[in-house]
Amino acid sequence: MIEDFAKNIPLDLQHKSGIVFYSGRAAFSGCRKLYILGLNPGGDPTKQANKTVAWHTSKVLSKKPDVLWSEYSDESWEGKCPGKHGMQPRLLHLLKNLNLEPGEVPSSNIIFERTRGERDIANNWWQLAEVCWPFHRAVIEQLRPRVILCLGAKAGDFVKKKTRARDQIDCFVETYPKRRWTSTCFANHEGLKVIRVSHPSWTNWKNPKADPSELVCRALRS
Repeated sequence: MIEDFAKNIPLDLQHKSGIVFYSGRAAFSGCRKLYILGLNPGGDPTKQANKTVAWHTSKVLSKKPDVLWSEYSDESWEGKCPGKHGMQPRLLHLLKNLNLEPGEVPSSNIIFERTRGERDIANNWWQLAEVCWPFHRAVIEQLRPRVILCLGAKAGDFVKKKTRARDQIDCFVETYPKRRWTSTCFANHEGLKVIRVSHPSWTNWKNPKADPSELVCRALRS
């Protein structure tokens, strides 16, 4: 099935520096409870020019079907030990609290092209997201997740609109005295839930004051 999903990757993006699959065959098969979506891959598209969408996709598809693989747990980012850099430990913390293996959870970004930051796609990010949406629509239709976990407000607002998840049903407010950032769960008429959480690049989910794990747990249980 992962090969079928790969057919939905736009041809114009194949030569761009970027990533589509943050987890492999095991995750993108059967029915899955959770789908994780960031906005777009970070890094340096110049220094990582050879790490194209086509190159990375080929790497993922060539992995054996019985291998549980995840970018978050098994890949070295910035030369650090696998699973130990940036937001990797925070995603792994949340998945552990959900009793989910990283290699069993389909994960991607709304936009596949790599940039140094959100500012680099500020003027056309919605158009870029629309180009990639057929891939995500196919994943949602085939894997039938109950919850889509969106990292950051932009990703969450885009997915909310595309899935028509308009009804707010739950939220989690951080207990930092001055910050009080809110993560929110929305639902559509079919029961699909979209959770917009504070981005783990900025928020330490391992701190109980900022941990959205219970919010995601409630959404998966209901």
